[in-house]
Amino acid sequence: MNDQPLNGPDAPRGCPVAHGDADGLTRLYGTHVPTDPHGVYTQLRKEHGAVAPILLEGDVPAWLVLGYRENRRVLDNPRQFSRDSRIWRDWKEGRVEASSPLIPMLGWRPDCVSQDGAPHRRLRGAVTDNLQTVAGRGIRRHVTHFANKQIDAFADAGSADLVGDYAEYLPMLVLTRLFGLPAAEGRNLAVSCAQVIKGGEDALAHNDRIMHILGELAERKRIEPGPDFTTGLIGHHADLDEDEVLSHLRLVLITAHTTTSNLLARVLQLILTDTSRLAGLVSGQLDVSAVVEEVMWNTPPLAVLPGRFAAGDLELAGHHIKEGDLLVLGLTAGNLDPEIRPDAGVSVQGNQSHLAFSGGAHECPGQNIGQAIIETAVDVLVHRLPGLRLAVPTDELTSTASTWEARLDRLPVEFAAAPAGV
Repeated sequence: MNDQPLNGPDAPRGCPVAHGDADGLTRLYGTHVPTDPHGVYTQLRKEHGAVAPILLEGDVPAWLVLGYRENRRVLDNPRQFSRDSRIWRDWKEGRVEASSPLIPMLGWRPDCVSQDGAPHRRLRGAVTDNLQTVAGRGIRRHVTHFANKQIDAFADAGSADLVGDYAEYLPMLVLTRLFGLPAAEGRNLAVSCAQVIKGGEDALAHNDRIMHILGELAERKRIEPGPDFTTGLIGHHADLDEDEVLSHLRLVLITAHTTTSNLLARVLQLILTDTSRLAGLVSGQLDVSAVVEEVMWNTPPLAVLPGRFAAGDLELAGHHIKEGDLLVLGLTAGNLDPEIRPDAGVSVQGNQSHLAFSGGAHECPGQNIGQAIIETAVDVLVHRLPGLRLAVPTDELTSTASTWEARLDRLPVEFAAAPAGV
């Protein structure tokens, strides 16, 4: 980092990289991030405070919001911090190409997360109405069905990897049923969703693959409507056009699957590394929701949330933010902010004020569906597999981080194999 303070009275306005300081900024991608994102956040907080200048893929400048209160300010003030990336200065001035791997995460689309005010309320209403409808149509039954099918594939082996064999695909299989897609599309879509979030040179190709599948789905549902989320969006009184329907199918599919699969893996990790929690779940003395809440605070499924854009020049945590600057929200860093959690080991049970679901007008509308998937998936698993236990020492469990998330690599387990023919 450069020796000159970046938030002092003589600091230039706007993201420092715009003033030639790129080589001194921390890249929130690359070889140093995957193994120690917490170390990166801690160092940035030490050097810059609650908001830090960073670089995203392609050395695109942004501000990373690290403080809990600062994250809340950004989330709760859409007039100052807009979701509309069309005001993003680096995009408007041609410094971000349409082929950038950031575009699937930050580019403007005709969906509710890209807009504020009345347009946002109109589009979000269509999403929330239809999520509530599908949630009321036996979602736990669908989760139970697919969870048992996943477990059937390894139940007689006596061992499994609960990431690759269970958590990584289960939410997508449920979503195929809710969307009216063939279950056979589930695995391919799960892979593509993961690549979009991960970024890199393949992100755009996988995004195109998702849009192609969803385009065919919408076309089919206009001819053969059904009791599913897709049909509901098409027929909603908000009168979404074709692009709006496709954009919201994409939005819900990617966010619901990637966040729920990551969260499910982390919940299973916490249960299996603490035998008292596992015993409590099996005996019925512990509710899964308490474990989910703890994970939401300590390892939220999205570590960094894209993105907000400054609607005007302003100051945040002592830094001068310029109109059109990009801000990304450090949900993990905010949840672990020592200003609000000086001792991260203290129980957070009953405290739902975490940042994991975002906040403000754009707070995640599918929380109940994700909770239902996780609670049912955990319940089926622990009761189907007697003697379930971690197959490796806890310190051998590793994670890989990208800009936006940190995912558990593997979760090897052993259990009493099912008798042949059962």
